[in-house]
Amino acid sequence: MGVLSGNPKDEPMHYGEVFGVWTASMAAKGAVSCYQAYLNHAGDKDLKKILNDLIDQAKLEIKECDTLLSDNGIPSAPIMPERPSVKLEDIPAGARFTDPEIAAKIAVDTSAGLVACSQVMGQSIREDVGALFAKYHLSKAALGLKILQLNKEKGWLIPPPLQIQRPESEK
Repeated sequence: MGVLSGNPKDEPMHYGEVFGVWTASMAAKGAVSCYQAYLNHAGDKDLKKILNDLIDQAKLEIKECDTLLSDNGIPSAPIMPERPSVKLEDIPAGARFTDPEIAAKIAVDTSAGLVACSQVMGQSIREDVGALFAKYHLSKAALGLKILQLNKEKGWLIPPPLQIQRPESEK
């Protein structure tokens, strides 16, 4: 049996896997901090629900990625302190993020997260690492669908230019 056979948890992580897991942990820590701040700015109850779902998902990713790093003798990035709750009315109007701005940002973040998960999945040779990021990919895809539906329902979606009339082809 070779070094890369048997239980994947007994196999060493290669540098790409280490970097992918460490980066995912760091990104999730930043997301928790950012989304907690967005919660203070958000007024829409449906948007707040999605923000809480995103925070819960990020906290799960932090826990699992940091455990994986620790089990492999790799220190993780420091966690950021929890943000205190603030009343929306206490944030001046000019300093406040609007609900459409928050929704657009979390849509972009979720889309980028899908790409990052795909990259780690594609470069992984340890099955457990690939499966972990496949799980995150599925969660992000489901959250992305909720965000898209929210943006459409609330009229917040800003689509790219639509091709309404197609040019006639020459025959």
